[in-house]
Parts: sequence; structure tokens; C-alpha cells
Amino acid sequence: MEPSYTSNKFGFPHLQPPLMEAVAGKFAEMPQEILMDIFALLDTPDLVRAGSVCCSWNSAYTSIRSFGQYKWPQTPCLIYTSESASDNVAFIYSLEEKRTYKLTLPEPPIHRRYLIGSSNGWLVTADERSEMHLVNPITSEQISLPSVITIEHVSPILDENGAICKYRYSRHTADPVVGPPSTYSLSTLRDSFFHKALLFFTSVGSYIVVLIHNPFGQLSFARSGDEKWTWLPPHSHFEDCIYKDGLLYAVTLLGQIITFDLSGTVVTTKIIMDRKDTYGAERVYIVEDPFGDLLLVRRPEVSIKEAPAEQGHEHNVCASQATYESRSWRIAIYKVCAASGKLVQINDLDDHVLFLGHSQSLCLSAEEYPQVKPNHVYLTDDFKSVSLKCRLRRRLVIGMLNLETKIMDEFVSPRPWSNCMAPLLMILNPRKMDLAFHS
Repeated sequence: MEPSYTSNKFGFPHLQPPLMEAVAGKFAEMPQEILMDIFALLDTPDLVRAGSVCCSWNSAYTSIRSFGQYKWPQTPCLIYTSESASDNVAFIYSLEEKRTYKLTLPEPPIHRRYLIGSSNGWLVTADERSEMHLVNPITSEQISLPSVITIEHVSPILDENGAICKYRYSRHTADPVVGPPSTYSLSTLRDSFFHKALLFFTSVGSYIVVLIHNPFGQLSFARSGDEKWTWLPPHSHFEDCIYKDGLLYAVTLLGQIITFDLSGTVVTTKIIMDRKDTYGAERVYIVEDPFGDLLLVRRPEVSIKEAPAEQGHEHNVCASQATYESRSWRIAIYKVCAASGKLVQINDLDDHVLFLGHSQSLCLSAEEYPQVKPNHVYLTDDFKSVSLKCRLRRRLVIGMLNLETKIMDEFVSPRPWSNCMAPLLMILNPRKMDLAFHS
């Protein structure tokens, strides 16, 4: 018998239904060990639904989550909010099932937050006060990150009662100040300040959150338990980062790659790729492939200006296939040779697939993830300035690029999300944070 689940007014099933007893025949009488072996092969939506069938299945589901025993690689999905839904509702679109699920997440309202990054199954969000939180959309866990006023470039402005009413934003790097400070309201600082934030597990019981922020793409980080952010001068213009072999690897817009050892009280750095490439309006990513090699990826910052809305279709933000195909997609992929300081261009990914955007950059084996297409690049919009993107009425560039044909297809049409807050690609993680720390 198929498990039951509730639906909202849009017809999207709720991914976290209350536990319901159901007639599951002899399946409910299976030994827990066998149920766990079966459940370990399920993708996250199926795993969550299986846990709602009956008490026996829920026990197996809980054990799978507790010990991290799910074996099947979790297929990436899109997560987004919708203007048509209530404030605490988010949605995931499963690339495997080609369907959308509803999630109810804790306060502050997810619809009013900016999604500024995701990695390891967690979202990094900025709320209406520009304060950041980690959120696991499957477990509904939430962790408040250190206050934005502890970042080097932000200081509070207090009202007559001593409460924070505005922020002062300083535009300085390790070099002299490049301009006078600006004043922002609590909600508008996030429009221009945040670029990308990522969570990395560093050891058992520890994690770091790395924030790429303005001015000029600088880095700050916070370890688990920290009360403030630590600034990483003097470098700037960072675009992306990953955590590998105990080191943070960060890439700049110029193609320079710098490692940071964040394990001690003093941060040590090393430049492993010292380049001064020419660049235009583009994004740069650093990725680890399944063989452990580093890849550097460049892609143009392409956007499509919104056409005048037809009457009755003011929220239609879908770009046509013809519009996509008419553009030249100049994505360039290189293998990084740290020993020689050189890049070797790669013309195709063979049976691998790339995921790029505001999420952690990933290179996966299509053989292990059969629901995605090999030699494709899955892209989500990561234009740096939310306010500029909204002001220019830019359409979101979201799709999958065939590296052989250079043709871009959309993930799903019509698009149910809002125009300015782009969906994120992420791999769901049903394991709780504290259990992950003690595995």
C-alpha cells in the first residue's frame, strides 16, 4: 500500500507528514535489519514517506537517520520559496521524481529570508535583520550564526533606546578605505553585502561556515561555537571555495587559488595558483571531482531581461528554449595542476556532471547518480547583487547545459518560484547535526 501524505492547495505533497498507522501487510512485520537495508537505498523523499507508514517503518527510518546508514547517493534537488505560499513554507523539486514537495520550516519565516548558500544538506539564510541561520530543510533543525555586526565591515547604529536600528557598512579591504561608509536598514544590508555562504564539516564535532561578502568579495568564517566572525585579509575578489584534506581552497575572479588552514588559533595561507587572468562579467568556481582532482570552472554571467508582462501574466518569468539556444554558452572547465601552477582545459566531462550556483560546487559521477545527465552542467542563478537583479528585472538563468551541443534546457517549466530569489541546488541530508558529529 502506498503511504499517505497531505497536500497543500497547490497539490504539492507535504514531505514531513505526521506519523500515520497504515495497513502495510506483511511489510510492517519485516525485521528491522531488513527494513533498514531496504530504506538505505531510498532517495530522501521516498525515505521520509516510508517513515510515515507505520511505527515499525518509522523506527527503521529513525535508525537510518541516526546512524547515517543510507547508502544510495541522494539525487540533488532544487529548493525555493514561492510568493503564493505562506511565510514558513519552502518547496523542493526532486530531479529524480520530477515533482515538487512542500516543507514547513521554523521561524523566522523562510519566505522572507534570502537563501545565500547551501552545502552538506544545509541552507545558509539571511533574515529580515540580515542575520544568518543554518537550516536543515529535512530535519527542521536551525542554528543561529554569529551576528552580522561581528563581521569586520559592519557596525551597529543604535536608536535612543539602545536597540539596533541600522547598520554602518564600511567599504575597506586590507588596503585603505576605498569610499565613505554607507548606512543600511536592517533588511537592506543583505541586498548588497552577502554573496555566498557555505558549511563544511571539519572534524568530528566541528564545522565552519565560510562567507564570501562585499566589499570586493572578501572572506570571513565562523567555527562551531564562535561568537563572532573572523576576517581573512588581505586577499579579495573571491568567488567560490571548497574544503578538502583539512584545508579551505578559495578561488578569486582572476583564477588565483589560495589555501587557508583554519585548524589552529592562527590562520596560515598558501597561494597554490598565482594567476592574473583577464575577466569580464563571469562567475568562477572551484570543484573537486570524484577522483580527488581540483577543477576550475568559468562561466559568463548571462541574464535575460524580462519582457513586458502580458495582461494577467505579471508573474510569468519563464525564459523560452529559443532564447536559451540563441546564446553562446562559453563555460570553460580546467583541471588544476597545483605542482606546476598550470591549468589544463577539459572539453567534456565524460560520465560526470557539474552543479554550479549559490550552492557548494559539485562534480558527481552520473553512474552513481542515474537521474542526472552525464556531460551536463546544472546551473542556478548566482548574480551577486539581489537589489540590482530585481531593479533590472533580470530573468533567472536556471537550467542544464549540454557540453556537447552547447544547448541549455530548463529544469522544470513553468517556474513556480519568484523572479529575484533564485532556487538553490542541494543534496538533501536527513541526518541530524548532533548525530553527524558523533558518528
